[in-house]
Amino acid sequence: MTPAFIRGAVVPEPVEPDALVLRDPGALADLQALPFDRIVEFLAALGERLTLTANDHLREALAHCDEHADLTPPLMRASFEQLPSLFTRESVREIAALTIGAEFADGWVERRLSDGRTAAVRAMGARAVHIIAGNSPLIAALSIIRNAIVRSDAIVKAPSNDPLTALAIARTMGELDPSHPITKHLSVAYWKGGDVAFEERLYRPQYIEKIVAWGGLASVSHVVRYIQPGLELITLDPKRSATIIGAEAFESDAALREVAQRVATDVGALNQLGCVNARVVYVASGTDAEGVTRANELGERIYSQLVSLPETVSTPAKHFDPELRANLDALKTAPDFYRVIGGVNGEGAVIVSQLDEPVEFHRSLSGRVANLVPVDDPRDVLPAINAYTQTIGIYPESLKRELREDLALHGAQRLVSLGHAADPNVALPQDAIEPVRRMARWIVDETVTTGG
Repeated sequence: MTPAFIRGAVVPEPVEPDALVLRDPGALADLQALPFDRIVEFLAALGERLTLTANDHLREALAHCDEHADLTPPLMRASFEQLPSLFTRESVREIAALTIGAEFADGWVERRLSDGRTAAVRAMGARAVHIIAGNSPLIAALSIIRNAIVRSDAIVKAPSNDPLTALAIARTMGELDPSHPITKHLSVAYWKGGDVAFEERLYRPQYIEKIVAWGGLASVSHVVRYIQPGLELITLDPKRSATIIGAEAFESDAALREVAQRVATDVGALNQLGCVNARVVYVASGTDAEGVTRANELGERIYSQLVSLPETVSTPAKHFDPELRANLDALKTAPDFYRVIGGVNGEGAVIVSQLDEPVEFHRSLSGRVANLVPVDDPRDVLPAINAYTQTIGIYPESLKRELREDLALHGAQRLVSLGHAADPNVALPQDAIEPVRRMARWIVDETVTTGG
């Protein structure tokens, strides 16, 4: 059983809800009074300590990751090695500037309005619970950074598939400065999601004002029952992502080789565990016999690149879905409709549809398995895009600009250059919302001068 971290101190589990909540909202005053520059300096100092060579807690988390994590140890190590870059002064300042406006969290920002009144606006912190996902250790770090920028009191619910990363960061904060307001307003604990006896005591508006929930339907369903006036739910729920490749990919061998490498990266990064990963790849090869032949050739090249990715980017899946394996085997018996490249030993696969439609089980593609779908025109993809579509990797850039208005209208949330789907910038909006702005409480002070 892992310990918990409650406002600067490590405590043994199990913990009670009463020990986690901040009963007095006035106790947030120390964090509200903290200048943004001091937040930047603290997070930068924290980031300098979040290296595997210098941090026993991260090394312990890495040593035990195989017991819990969906990622393989090489990918967990690569993720940990990215942690310091999130905490740099430049990164924190950029996140604050683009997500909330540091001046609004630092104090009251006055504006003169058209009706003559003066309005002062401030983004205040809240008492929040963060139910984070465990498919990447970076989610724990990002949640802690966002919370510090907003100046909120955070209770981080550690996920069962990554119970140690948030705890390792918190313990490092405690060693850096246990009395710092950011440290004093962070708690990390694990409890079983859906534990009604525990959660009924925790999710009360007099104690908690915001819940930031990552994860699937089950995770969100656990907390929806507690939502009421005064308790807001901010969901960062799972999505599916896609890829659109224009006919330009087939203009030269060099272009085809480049596209194959980029698609392989979008499919394989983080072992396809992220919402951002490519799964269905629509390619404007044409749907006639020659077009399907072109799609098959691209599929062969993508597979070759996929299994050659460095282990810091991608590895064979830790657990390959047996149902997906059975579906792949079934497709191999219907070569007139689907061509399956690879998928022999759980190393990943590329399914090339021989018709212009994805496989029936495309929503369950995982373990580095992609489905190439030939189309005649990139606009033929639009009916397949909806509000469940998060990231779309597009090639070439000119096609992205051509399609972006229509894709956005159909529900797409993020359009990105092919090959960069799995490295989003955390300072930008996420899932078509601005979660950091919603994490804050936006308070208005209006001054109205009446004549007489």
